[in-house]
Amino acid sequence: MGVSVTEARLQETRVYEPSNEFPHANVTGEAYARAAADPVVFWEDAARRLDWSEPWHTAHEWEPPIGDAVPAARWFVGGRLNVAANCIDRHVDAGHGDRVALHFEGEPGDRVSVTYSDLQQRVSRAANALVALGIEPGDRVVIYLPVLVETIVITLACARIGAVHSLVFGGFSAEAVRFRLEDTGAKLLVTSDGQYRRGVATVVKTTADVAAAGLPDLEHVLVLRRTGQDVPWTDGRDLWWHDVVDTAPSAHEAQAFDAEHPLFIIYTSGTTGKPKGLVHTSGGYLTQASWAHWAHFDAKPDDVHWCTADLAWVTAHTYEIYGPLSNGLTQVIYEGTPDSPHRERHLEIIERYGVTVYYTAPTLIRTFMTWFGAELPSGHDLSTLRLLGTVGEAINPEAWMWFRQNFGGDELPVIDTWWQSETGAAMIAPLPGVTRLKPGSASVPLPGIDAAVVDADGIEVAPGRSGTLVIRRPWPGMARTVWGDPVRYRDAYWSAFSGHGRFGGFYVAGDGATRDADGYIWILGRLDDVVNVSGHRLSTIEIESALVAHDTVGEAGSAGVSDPVTGQAVVAFVTPSGRADVNPADLRAQVAQSIGPVAKPQHIVVVPDLPKTRSGKIMRRLLAQLWEAEQDRRAGRETQPLGDTTSLQNPWAVDEIADVLAAAELRTS
Repeated sequence: MGVSVTEARLQETRVYEPSNEFPHANVTGEAYARAAADPVVFWEDAARRLDWSEPWHTAHEWEPPIGDAVPAARWFVGGRLNVAANCIDRHVDAGHGDRVALHFEGEPGDRVSVTYSDLQQRVSRAANALVALGIEPGDRVVIYLPVLVETIVITLACARIGAVHSLVFGGFSAEAVRFRLEDTGAKLLVTSDGQYRRGVATVVKTTADVAAAGLPDLEHVLVLRRTGQDVPWTDGRDLWWHDVVDTAPSAHEAQAFDAEHPLFIIYTSGTTGKPKGLVHTSGGYLTQASWAHWAHFDAKPDDVHWCTADLAWVTAHTYEIYGPLSNGLTQVIYEGTPDSPHRERHLEIIERYGVTVYYTAPTLIRTFMTWFGAELPSGHDLSTLRLLGTVGEAINPEAWMWFRQNFGGDELPVIDTWWQSETGAAMIAPLPGVTRLKPGSASVPLPGIDAAVVDADGIEVAPGRSGTLVIRRPWPGMARTVWGDPVRYRDAYWSAFSGHGRFGGFYVAGDGATRDADGYIWILGRLDDVVNVSGHRLSTIEIESALVAHDTVGEAGSAGVSDPVTGQAVVAFVTPSGRADVNPADLRAQVAQSIGPVAKPQHIVVVPDLPKTRSGKIMRRLLAQLWEAEQDRRAGRETQPLGDTTSLQNPWAVDEIADVLAAAELRTS
């Protein structure tokens, strides 16, 4: 699976020295040497930031993926803790019950602030309600809700009683929800009557009913009244939240669970293949989630943290639920879309709540660039911001610069984080006040993480060369397995470099990357997204970054498609910035100048939107499939199915692109 070694072509020379605004940073440069000297002791120190009912007797155990063996990691063996108590009770016990835990803003404009004491009572009621419904430790609960206070409440209630939760994006189809219910064998589905999306109250309960129909393991559907719509009802199965949860006792005694007790299952998404249910456990995951949030966001008790992810995304698990709450600070959660009822909604929210840390996706930053142009609209005070963060795909250097200049006044550090659902928390990220910043690079591995770029033989590549991004040492927050399919876990992530290194195997992230002379890692895109033109392996991220640097382009997605002469050709799908008309010839010249003539897209297609996963990652394979389907249609050949698109955040983009392709002349320029 190792990628061929090639040169990285897009060069970035801008460098920003560490900000002097962090003289009292939580983590300083000495942490790198301390972690390198003894990573296990380093992670034990991180674990001691939490409250444990029983200490561990063995810090770490590892069974490597050698031969046919399935890898097995265990952290803090013998230790016991309660994850929810670490996120709520210990802060109340420390006298911080009056501190606001959550500022909630609904899309229609409804608002509520929830203190830690209030959150403790709400979670206790929900925990008691779950127990009354027969939910026991280890039982699975699927949560199909938008971004609401109640979503966090029921999630923490599951953690409190040892149930295993699996959150599902509130806009997913019945098919996607049903798969997760079936795969987990869930006893309970938690959903709502409806939700607000782009100013419209849409019904959710009917979708939930289709997903839940006839499932033998499912015993109840718990329904939150959010929109007040009339919904179908199944007596004996369906229950109202206000009847079951709001009436339950507000006190609950949390019990401790083993460090390796499953905490949640989160599903990967994509357009092909069966989603993988990744299992994260209690002690190791919370240790790394809490430490990483505290470290690379320099989390302080008076912070107002806003992670803009949907709660079903792993970023929200770590940086909107468990990380911020375990560190006892205040955060903002927002139900709706950034443009409802207008495009300045996020700016208003930052100003209203005095947000200090703003963590969002490159796709939204590029959208802001398209909406606002060179600078943000006047009239919004963003002076409370002290840190910016990005997550999802690798951020294009020009988008990084725009974010720093417009949201950060050209002064605030941009904490670009690389990680995955599988890793549990950020793995490569700068430390504020410590790390030099390079636009477009997530910088270097965090202390305690051994990430490297290797060739097909598992040997580190030289600076300026590309290869496969791997993790060479087990880490606490790593997913332990794929739910119900440990062999798939081994084959998907460990088999490519089985037997390599000190620990008998490398974790394969699935990303191609390069490192520069300073050791900084640059993500080049998914290994299967690399385009091979006449033997030249080209990074989709590099091509897209060159396109986005042109002022007529808002976003870009590139893919390799069949070509009889070069094997593959580059086709680029671009959304216009609105500043001027898109000229394909100018864009091809831009790519040739930035990367080289071989990288010039043979075809450029202007589209209204690009298909993305819920994490904001562009589905390049889907773009290639759409292109090939149009070629088949024109040649009178049978078109191949696109695969599952139910996990996309904007499935309508697929039909829009198909329509554009059908009407296009598809010339080279």
